Amino acid sequence: MRNTLITLLALSLSVSLHAQYSFPKSMKEDKDKIMSEAYWKIWNPKVQAKIDNDIEKNRKADGAIILTDFAPDTEVKIEQVSHNFIFGAHIFNFNQLGKTEYNEKYKSLYGSLFNSATIAFYWKVFEMQPNRPRFVEEYWDTEEYWNNVAEPKKEPHWRRPATDPVVEFCESKGIRMHGHPLIWGNRKWHNPNWLIQNLMTEEEKAKMDKLILEYGNVENYLDSEKYTEEYKQMTAAQLEQTFPNFTKTLKERFEKRIVDIANYYGGRIHSWDVVNESATDHQRGLMVPGSGICKSHYGVMPGDYTYEAFKVATKVFPENVLLNINDYNLSQSYTDQTKDLLARNCKIDIMGSQMHLFNPQQCLDIAAGKDIQTPDHIWGWDKRLSEAKLPIHLSEITITAPGNDAKGKQIQAIITQNLYRLWFSLELMMGITWWNVVDDCGAPGEPSISGIFTRDMVAKPAYYALNNLINNEWKTNLKAKPDKNGEVKFRGFKGNYRITWTDKAGNTQTKEYYLK
Repeated sequence: MRNTLITLLALSLSVSLHAQYSFPKSMKEDKDKIMSEAYWKIWNPKVQAKIDNDIEKNRKADGAIILTDFAPDTEVKIEQVSHNFIFGAHIFNFNQLGKTEYNEKYKSLYGSLFNSATIAFYWKVFEMQPNRPRFVEEYWDTEEYWNNVAEPKKEPHWRRPATDPVVEFCESKGIRMHGHPLIWGNRKWHNPNWLIQNLMTEEEKAKMDKLILEYGNVENYLDSEKYTEEYKQMTAAQLEQTFPNFTKTLKERFEKRIVDIANYYGGRIHSWDVVNESATDHQRGLMVPGSGICKSHYGVMPGDYTYEAFKVATKVFPENVLLNINDYNLSQSYTDQTKDLLARNCKIDIMGSQMHLFNPQQCLDIAAGKDIQTPDHIWGWDKRLSEAKLPIHLSEITITAPGNDAKGKQIQAIITQNLYRLWFSLELMMGITWWNVVDDCGAPGEPSISGIFTRDMVAKPAYYALNNLINNEWKTNLKAKPDKNGEVKFRGFKGNYRITWTDKAGNTQTKEYYLK
């Protein structure tokens, strides 16, 4: 019954698409002047034509089917049923929206709009207590619990559901899964405080106390980046000598996290962000091969932690699981870091890149025609990242509505449409993942109106813009006649197809076909 309800909700969203919205692709079509003339000069017909040509070249392929038993007058129906391109979103709000109606509509998006889900594995909340990872659902993860919480944002596990129910849901819907992240240096959002509490000897804790400003105790160390001048002047090697037990056990604990998760899920989750946002440490020369400690800009991390994490992940995950590196720093340094890791025999299958328009003013500035996320800017970072010759996953994207009024929502939708079209056209791009699907469901500090649905799960124009691209413009559905030898040729978007025709006996025949 629940799956039926999800399917009906998905269909109702898709059916209403064309009746409600159409989105301008040029200044001439923008009759309400939602965007400025300067914006349309940037996204001009020449740019749009290049995007169309690149989509045709990079996202489509030629197909050929041979029928051996077909009626002479049969018409062959060629229906694309799925994409091989990843259209994803994080699924951090699983069962947390406060009403069953909202939760069902949210879940209905996975399989109808999104074919991939990014699952939260942030260490700080995933393993609140040592050796007690939150794989299995407890009462405080249930829909019943969340439906009765007055202030969900104040709950420590808001946006951090237990992982097993999410994995099982995705498996039931045939949704590709991406784990995020295994290793990240961030003190506030990722590394648990007990790393310091449990891994240091009493003598080491006393020494660390003297290196921390303001807080005065190691209990809050991982939330702090405020250190004494003595700490700032110490080298990584000196820290390693001062905290030898901590150095050893920190490395062991980071490795254990990767091993435990890999052993638990094996190949069930299709890809992982093995290391998140480490390019800045590489850029500053902070990760030294062979060292025990990295004096990261985040705080103390294991030495050469990105290389070490990939080395461990390669050993413990099945070969078919894809290992990603991920970053917001899209400078040449990120490309150089990735190339260096590849040269050191790290298994890196995909480069992740991020794009967050968190500030509503940024989207107003884009609409006004300012030089933000322009085609030239995007082609620039794409060219840099492509030097690594890896598929690129636009792993986290945020496009904020600059206002909650009709015009603000339309601006969000038009920016979404044009950016998705350009990203989809890039040769090495393999997927795009929207971050916060629902308004007011982001992390503290993230914008409250960056979703494609309102907080009470009403679809916004940006939803319809995406749905039109993914399920209409970028899906191939056509009819054709076989030649005298039974061959049917066509050109379509890459993915899975259902081929239907009538055989000589008058029966309907169906076969699956994969276009790559």
